[in-house]
Amino acid sequence: MNGSHAAPARPAQGYRETYASWQADPEAYWLDIAKGIDWIRPPQKAFDAAAGIYGRWFPDATCNTCFNALDRHVRDGRGQQVALIHDSPVTGTKARYTYAEMLDEVATLGAVLQDLGVGKGDRVLIYMPMVPEAAFAMLACARIGAVHSVVFGGFAAKELATRIDDAEPKVILSATCGIEPTRVVEYKPLLDGAIAMARHKPQACVILQRPQAEASMHAARDKNWRMLVAAAKATGRKADCVEVAATDPLYILYTSGTTGRPKGVVRDNGGHMVVLKATMDQLFDVGPGEVMFCASDVGWVVGHGYIVYAPLIQGATSVLYEGKPVGTPDPGAFWRVIAEHGVKVLFTAPTAFRAIRKEDPEGKHLAGHDLSRFRALFLAGERADPETLKWAEALLKVPVIDHWWQTESGSPIVGDPMGLGLLPIKHGSPTVPLPGWDVQCLDEGGRPVEAGKMGAIVLKLPLPPGALPTLWNDDARFREAYLTTYPGYYNTSDAGYIDADGYVFIMGRTDDIINVAGHRLSTGGMEEVLAAHPAVAECAVVGIRDALKGEQPCGFVVLKAGVTQSPAEVERELVALVRERIGPVAAFKLAVTVNRLPKTRSGKILRATMKKIADGEDYAVPATIEDVGVLDEIGAVLKGRGLG
Repeated sequence: MNGSHAAPARPAQGYRETYASWQADPEAYWLDIAKGIDWIRPPQKAFDAAAGIYGRWFPDATCNTCFNALDRHVRDGRGQQVALIHDSPVTGTKARYTYAEMLDEVATLGAVLQDLGVGKGDRVLIYMPMVPEAAFAMLACARIGAVHSVVFGGFAAKELATRIDDAEPKVILSATCGIEPTRVVEYKPLLDGAIAMARHKPQACVILQRPQAEASMHAARDKNWRMLVAAAKATGRKADCVEVAATDPLYILYTSGTTGRPKGVVRDNGGHMVVLKATMDQLFDVGPGEVMFCASDVGWVVGHGYIVYAPLIQGATSVLYEGKPVGTPDPGAFWRVIAEHGVKVLFTAPTAFRAIRKEDPEGKHLAGHDLSRFRALFLAGERADPETLKWAEALLKVPVIDHWWQTESGSPIVGDPMGLGLLPIKHGSPTVPLPGWDVQCLDEGGRPVEAGKMGAIVLKLPLPPGALPTLWNDDARFREAYLTTYPGYYNTSDAGYIDADGYVFIMGRTDDIINVAGHRLSTGGMEEVLAAHPAVAECAVVGIRDALKGEQPCGFVVLKAGVTQSPAEVERELVALVRERIGPVAAFKLAVTVNRLPKTRSGKILRATMKKIADGEDYAVPATIEDVGVLDEIGAVLKGRGLG
């Protein structure tokens, strides 16, 4: 592959200078960062405002994402460096793949896909657990110019069917099962059920047989993954990198928790690589040869960006972890991974740390683990409550960096940029907009609000490289869902405020702002107060129907292990605490202790479902919830309180 070679890293600059240089000339700024990518035809123009819905980035460039993630590092002498570490406490196995070994696996799988008729622009659906083959599959698609759509392994058949019908994949790559700490989740029956329901039928399914669950194969449709790969290796079949336009789609990712017709977020090739390179340098400060542990799943945008693509584009080493923060085997699971693999940066969800804190509030499981190479903890995926942040800071004695982004943005929007020099921390804020993002706070009429006042958090158009250009085959829905409420802005559907120092505070989804007797109150603000109580491990506040006030806040709390106070005593203290900190206007009178909070597989708390239970409304069991029993438990507790 010819074209420009990677340029030296940008000279060290502070955040203010870097943000100002982007503001002064966005196109020159992004073209400069683009020098860190190997292009087939390098971009001469950064942005075409007339293309697409709000413009397109690098419209004249061509590239290949897999080449940037693997081939160029082998070419440049990094072939023997470890690219991927698979650590699976649920199976008791570990594996390491160098860049050269990974390139061999990916090029071979790419040839297998080509032999099945997959070509440039064709879609491939990936329905996989956290195994190395999931990463190989994504990169193999990128290599041959196919568009992958990863669906979280174990997702319900009906929801999987809607994604099959929307993406219309030529081939589906899957495995026989995923493995949880206490059970094996068989994927093949779910996949078979989804294909039976779907209007669109794939031409082939390639199935990775795992020893924990063998699956029967559909004679005409299903192929054995290992047999196809072995046959390709025996004949030396390998796929070359296919040239694609920078604006061609790399993947489609359906937003989690959707019901009915899903929203397929599109990610392009060129802009995606450029922005991931920028975030590895500016935000995460992870360089070539350093180790990044992103404890997410490849089914989520975080896993796409920071398990697979960003670390490999950067020439770093990525840890792909098949396990949990607790229970595999204990709350010290993350500390073991960090120590054993020399991790510099851990990126996970606040839920994971709340779970660790609940099981091990004194941090006893940290003892004996060498974290000398560990430099920072990054949290994202939901709001990081200040108490969890403070607990993690005190335990780990490294910066704990909250940052905020969305599936649609494709990369962090707001964060504390470790690579540009950390800014002072304000607990409860993910800090400041990163270069490329113009974050504003507007009232319901679309007017900017004063500093510190609650409003809708929006992003001024055009969005930077790597953000979604549209939804798959649905430009009209993209405009309606994101661009019409506030003309000239992308509506994040998050609510919050920006303080006088420019720090952004995300307080929850717009529909998490509840109206109590005419006062607009943030459930996130109340959750901060509840989480500050020493007995509380986790909490969620929802607005439930109230005949007099419209809505009344209800706080659901999970207590830490070892708490000796009675739940009733803690609940009384919580009510008093909210009245003291927020005031009588909050009308907070109801705290309810539960054993668990219902969550999606990504760790997001199902507040809308809890509200429906409390309001006595019918609700659909979300496809991503692991344990339906937790909803029944909450319903029983609320009925005991005369609610629901």
